[in-house]
Amino acid sequence: MTETLYFLPMHHVVFIVYPGFELLDTSGPASVFNSANRALDQHGKLPFYGLDLVSAGGGAVTSSSGIVVDTRSPDELARKAIGTLLIAGAERERLLPAIADPGLRECLPQLTRGAQRFGSVCSGGFILASLGLLNGHRVATHWDACAPFAQAFPSVTVDPDALYVVDGRLWTSAGVTTGIDMALAIVAHDLEAAIAGEVAKRLVLYSRRPGYQSQFSPLLKAQAKADSPFADLIGWIQANLDAPLDVPALAARAGLTERTFHRKFVAATGETPARFVETVRLDAARMLLLRRLSLKSVAAQVGLFPAARLSEAFERRFGIAPRLFREMHAEL
Repeated sequence: MTETLYFLPMHHVVFIVYPGFELLDTSGPASVFNSANRALDQHGKLPFYGLDLVSAGGGAVTSSSGIVVDTRSPDELARKAIGTLLIAGAERERLLPAIADPGLRECLPQLTRGAQRFGSVCSGGFILASLGLLNGHRVATHWDACAPFAQAFPSVTVDPDALYVVDGRLWTSAGVTTGIDMALAIVAHDLEAAIAGEVAKRLVLYSRRPGYQSQFSPLLKAQAKADSPFADLIGWIQANLDAPLDVPALAARAGLTERTFHRKFVAATGETPARFVETVRLDAARMLLLRRLSLKSVAAQVGLFPAARLSEAFERRFGIAPRLFREMHAEL
């Protein structure tokens, strides 16, 4: 049987940049789309994505890291149908001039109207919101910008937890590297999940993170709060989820009495040891379920065995049975 080829028009991706933009907001997603083309080529299929960097005036634009990129002007897009338009974010001191830039304010409404999908990476949503383009929508943005965003634009609903949010043809992502997660989701939507999986593997990503996942894993939250001895312990917990992780075992490993360990752990992380261990185990279980592993295998790997124990804890925490979660979200 002859393999079916993609004889589709090339999907034109436009990244909007400006002086001081965050380079990874564009280079990360651009690498995803380019890798998707390479994966298609290896399957004997035509490239799907075409990429352009665009700024209000065109020409050389310097990113926040000092790297200079060459850009096109909006006028050069006149004859191109835009498939996806994404605007990069920046730190506040570079974002405010971009919001006030007459060139961006003139071209963005027209460009977004003509795009099949549009959106932002990180704080780039501030620029779109300042033009009223996000009113009535739900969006994601960098965790540090959620409160200022919600205060500045009350007509926009900010999701403080999501890695990225899809609201109709509007796609917005949280901080910096989440643009990669969103781009992978776009590839899975445009092409197929298998291609997105190949791209993630090519880019040596730990996993394809779904949009509903929090911007911070429980491990990262705890490591950010905990002092050095507990940071080491937390790393050990992650690597030994199938081991007994009760207070006596953890206290012994930390070299503390059980009472002292419990008190200091709660003070450092904001959670009891039992609650924290269950959170890390369930977070790991979600990632394993995305790989279509059996409940029995997942339960054994995360230390919530038998499978009935995993199901009870999973449904209590997330309000959905792990089998249904796997059916809804697992990679193809």
